[in-house]
Amino acid sequence: MNDHNEKRDDALAAEYALGTLRGNARLRFQKRLMHERDLAERVARWETMFSTLDSHLKPVQPPESVWKKIAINLPAQPTVRRNRPYLGWMAAAGLAAVALVTWYTTREPELTPLVVLNDTQQHGQWVVSADSQRQQLSLTPLRPAALTPNSSLQLWLIPAGGTPVSLGLLNSQAPTQVKLSHMTLAADAVIAISLEPQGGSPTGQPTGPVLFSDKI
Repeated sequence: MNDHNEKRDDALAAEYALGTLRGNARLRFQKRLMHERDLAERVARWETMFSTLDSHLKPVQPPESVWKKIAINLPAQPTVRRNRPYLGWMAAAGLAAVALVTWYTTREPELTPLVVLNDTQQHGQWVVSADSQRQQLSLTPLRPAALTPNSSLQLWLIPAGGTPVSLGLLNSQAPTQVKLSHMTLAADAVIAISLEPQGGSPTGQPTGPVLFSDKI
């Protein structure tokens, strides 16, 4: 190695040890250090020399104004969230629980056919289905009926030996969902559909003819 190359490598070693060699030049120099022992020794000598430069210096506490200026000039530090995996699992579990509860509370209950309501000729016209608790009914017309504008179909629950209790009006063209409140479907009860004025019976009891009925 000629004198020029030695001086150049010595300068590079000094800059590397001092920390002023940057970028691609530093990367190329680091690759050479892996294979050139003489170059590594130059760096070691410079590091030893630089380590003694401040040995005679005494530490001086800078004035508070210096720290304030430094703090003002520093860029805002982004908020770093600590990685807490267990919080993620807890959040996921909470969401799963909410989704499960929502599914259970909003899903439609499974309904099974309970009885078919017949007309006076014993022709089945309405299928009555109920959930397992018999707290929700579904009434589906087998033959959609055409009603006049001033009439309605009203559903009744008639307990054995009791008076009819209105369960609301029915849609004559599509299934109607009925929720029972504080009522039970006893085995001997009768479900009936009567023809009433538009909006339902004005008396709270059947006033028109019973078109369809059957025991539960």
